Amino acid sequence: MRTKAWRGTQTVWITIAVIIVSLGVWLVKGWERPQPSQTGEKGASRDLQRESRAPGVEGMKPSAAPEGGPAQAYAMVTPFKQQLIGVKTSVVERRPLETVVRAVGRADYDEQRIASVNLRISGWVEDLFVDYTGQVVRKGQPLFTLYSPDLVATQDEYLLALKARDKVKDSPIPEVRRQADQMVEAARDRLKLWTLTDTQINELAQRGKAQTYVTIYSRMRGYVIDKNVFKGMFVQPEMTLYTIADLSAVWINAEVYEYEVPFVQIGQPATVTFASYPGEQFHGRVSYIYPYVNKEARTVKVRLDLPNPGIRIKPDMYGDVLIQVNRGNKLAVPEQAVLDSGTQTLVFVVRGEGMFEPRTVKLGPKVGPFYEVREGVTEGDRVVISGNFLIDSESKLAAATNMMGALGMGGIRMEQAQMGKMDMGGMEMGAPKMQEAKSAAGVKTEKQTGGLTLTLSTEPAPPRIGENQVRLALTDETGKPVSSAKVLLTYTMPMPGMMPATIPMAPVKDGLYQAKANLGMGGQWDLTVTIQRAGRPEINETFSVMAGGGMPGMK
Repeated sequence: MRTKAWRGTQTVWITIAVIIVSLGVWLVKGWERPQPSQTGEKGASRDLQRESRAPGVEGMKPSAAPEGGPAQAYAMVTPFKQQLIGVKTSVVERRPLETVVRAVGRADYDEQRIASVNLRISGWVEDLFVDYTGQVVRKGQPLFTLYSPDLVATQDEYLLALKARDKVKDSPIPEVRRQADQMVEAARDRLKLWTLTDTQINELAQRGKAQTYVTIYSRMRGYVIDKNVFKGMFVQPEMTLYTIADLSAVWINAEVYEYEVPFVQIGQPATVTFASYPGEQFHGRVSYIYPYVNKEARTVKVRLDLPNPGIRIKPDMYGDVLIQVNRGNKLAVPEQAVLDSGTQTLVFVVRGEGMFEPRTVKLGPKVGPFYEVREGVTEGDRVVISGNFLIDSESKLAAATNMMGALGMGGIRMEQAQMGKMDMGGMEMGAPKMQEAKSAAGVKTEKQTGGLTLTLSTEPAPPRIGENQVRLALTDETGKPVSSAKVLLTYTMPMPGMMPATIPMAPVKDGLYQAKANLGMGGQWDLTVTIQRAGRPEINETFSVMAGGGMPGMK
């Protein structure tokens, strides 16, 4: 006797170890392997395969898991439990997606409004009129005077060319007159190339004498931002004497984060505020998006063109940039509805009667509190936005139960494991009479109790995973239909932590009651009918069915 007891205990522990190892392998590899085929009578794995081929229930299978993650299955949460965990939902709809991209901006010179003052000849600076950095200059304003021997010699050449042309202007030979004109034009072009203006050249011709010190003028209006020239200094062509910037318009270089770059487009309006001018807004437009990323800050530089009347905005001032983004009307879900595991993004879609479908979605950018949805849901779907983490846990637990069914353990109960009575798809595990009990149950759907005959049936038969019509026929001892009863249907799976759902069964005709039950996963379900009649004791009777296949029997 002790040997038999020891062997029974050993069998129980071996069975529990097999279950734990099977669950561990499934959680690591997910639900990607094909379902094993069973040849046993109405095995749980055949039920799952039959369910996957049944019309109308294709979407009720556990969702395929990404590499390295567990599968997802329909989650069933009773209304009472939904209230406890605070489940809230929202409708998927098209909505205007508008937001504001906020960034820090820095004012800078408009590079298209900067000019350098260089000479094309060498010489000495005599008089310096613009003599400090930051000085404002007008277009045509004198900058300094220059003495250059080369420039003086070129002036003399020009004057000689003018005199020679005057002497031969009455020559009867056209070629002589043409050559004289060419010499004058060549000398004049040389003076212009050496930065003399037409006015200065005309004054030279009228004066008839070379000017020793030539005045150099500014070619634009602006502020001197760099000065490298001093009085008496020898200057050469390669030297930059002044840098002048026009500040009537400035650039604002904003640093936009990588994930916000898709929102920014050239031409978008933008608003800039500065701490120096509280309460004031400066308006500009995006003019350029730089084609590289700041590798330290992970930002992209975006340039704004900003008018600067009154020169109030100074280069290197910092401001807050607000870029208005309008992506139009798009299909969107609240950000709280999305569960991102790193390998997939899920939302839970409400299917009614406490059922929630895990659905993989393809998302666009996040605009404000919403994600743009490109695939996965349709307009009008209702998704969970609060309590979805707990529903996700229920979904994974349901998927684990389906996996046990696929391994031939769909009908295992905890008390059976403790007593060493497990049905492993036809294998005897310390309970030689298990197969006998199962076959003896047959397909009986009728029970007699409390003076009533209860006949239970399902549509479709056998029940499938998903929505089923459950019918109950009541007759008394004489075979007369019982129509005045109140009937409730409670259905659940015989596993720890599974909350039962209770719904009323509506009378259809004499003695026939029916209700719709959502069986969210494959495996054994217990259907308990409660019959209440005036002046009579309450009757409770339980039937067991196998979702996804046939009825293993009514107990």
